[in-house]
Amino acid sequence: MESPAGKLHGKVVVIVGGTTGLGLSAARACAAQGARLVLVGRSAESAKKAVSELEKGALQERATMLVADAVLPATAEEAVKLAISRFGRFDALYHVAGGSGRSFGDGPLHEITDQAVPRTLELNLQSAIYSNRAAVRALMSQGGGGVVLNMGSVLACSPSPSYFATHVYAAAKSALVGLTKSCAAYYAPHNIRFHLLAPALVETPMSARAARNDDIQQFIRTKQPLEGGRIGRAEDLDAAVVFLLSDGSRYMTGQVLAVDGGWSVSEGGNRDD
Repeated sequence: MESPAGKLHGKVVVIVGGTTGLGLSAARACAAQGARLVLVGRSAESAKKAVSELEKGALQERATMLVADAVLPATAEEAVKLAISRFGRFDALYHVAGGSGRSFGDGPLHEITDQAVPRTLELNLQSAIYSNRAAVRALMSQGGGGVVLNMGSVLACSPSPSYFATHVYAAAKSALVGLTKSCAAYYAPHNIRFHLLAPALVETPMSARAARNDDIQQFIRTKQPLEGGRIGRAEDLDAAVVFLLSDGSRYMTGQVLAVDGGWSVSEGGNRDD
């Protein structure tokens, strides 16, 4: 249930990629802290499931859905317009949409297919540029500032050559760091803040390959050593999302926050110690 003095009380948040996984978990956390939400997902089925999830928590009155593909330029524009028409304003964007390019042929550079390059960049970088642009346009027009939070990856700055060599994906997530920081600098005078979350391996449909691989599981035991060396859960990111979208972080911008179980400060390996 909503906290009577929630950290996001009165805020209107658009979550692109908000109907499954990390996005839906964040939606529940934001709603519990008083936010009103527009959740964007490309699957009508996932949107129905998200509605069901929100109804279980009696949160449906503060959330609305938009079924659309994040890679299309109009999607984020429609989502922001929906937030304003439904709730009267727009305060923050959380861009979660993205995913692996393995099915398109992403991998080590010398093995990457021609198809993998545009499809992986479209999914992970182009979609974020479109949603960030829509958010800034609305916030500039509205005045008063706001927040843009992007979903990155530890692979942008802490690669894993043995198990997670998808180089177009890494390039896209690295580019998101540059987008986030450069926009943070440019829009700071308007009190529009930009941040990026950089998780490691989190239990989502995208991580199913790794979850079934015993060698990767053993690697994660030492690469993500917190709490016994487990794969992350979607809810592990929720507190960071709420904080960065809230006024509690109003004197921060341009930050890349690793929520990674220790990945970025650990060697990893197959040790038993």
